[in-house]
Amino acid sequence: MSDVAVQVTKRVLLPLALLFAVMVGLGLLVTRVLARTWPFTVEDAVNRELAGDRTAGWNDVSLVFSTLASTQLVVVVTVLVALVLRLVLHRWREPLFLCAAVTAQALVFLFTTMAIDRRRPAVEHMDVSPPTSSFPSGHTSASVALYVGIAVLLALRAKSTPAKVTWWTLLVLVPLGVALTRMYRGMHHPSDVVASFLNGGTCVAIMARAVLDRTLTWGRARIPGVSRPGDDVATARASAGG
Repeated sequence: MSDVAVQVTKRVLLPLALLFAVMVGLGLLVTRVLARTWPFTVEDAVNRELAGDRTAGWNDVSLVFSTLASTQLVVVVTVLVALVLRLVLHRWREPLFLCAAVTAQALVFLFTTMAIDRRRPAVEHMDVSPPTSSFPSGHTSASVALYVGIAVLLALRAKSTPAKVTWWTLLVLVPLGVALTRMYRGMHHPSDVVASFLNGGTCVAIMARAVLDRTLTWGRARIPGVSRPGDDVATARASAGG
């Protein structure tokens, strides 16, 4: 097995496989083992309370946040941000990180819903239900991977602590709003959105470790923009010889 294959397996495939196993395990605990145990016994009451508090104004707000995490918009925003990053930074590392994080969470989400069959909350659904189970929330997971991923990139380039805090605060508020509105709109149980934060956040961490690590070498190949040990020395020698 080549060095690249080893690195991909070690840093990407195995962690994602472990994440998938954890997500399925959590789904089984929530839907079968602990379904009659607190706090899962009060989830229906939470959904009923949120549905009972619906107003025209909050319906509009919830639609905005829900749309921010729709599949179509997530794909469009991911592609556009990746293109901007490529054009501005002139390298592939950051665009690859963002696209990989969003794609990874989508795959883990899809396979988890295939393994876990959970009905959506027994309240009026304000959106058309996609052909997937309620566990986990795809909207929430996608918003975490996308907007937290962007926050990671902006925070890395920010030159001051206040700037970093601002980016993190603004962009983390988006998935939080998405999670609340998905419950408000009757599409998910509280545990569904909590599990989605684990999925999206872990995928961001996995891809950050695999792609953004500047010290990472992939055998003889390397991610564009990532310095390999000895590159600076080789460059200096080449310059001196010229």
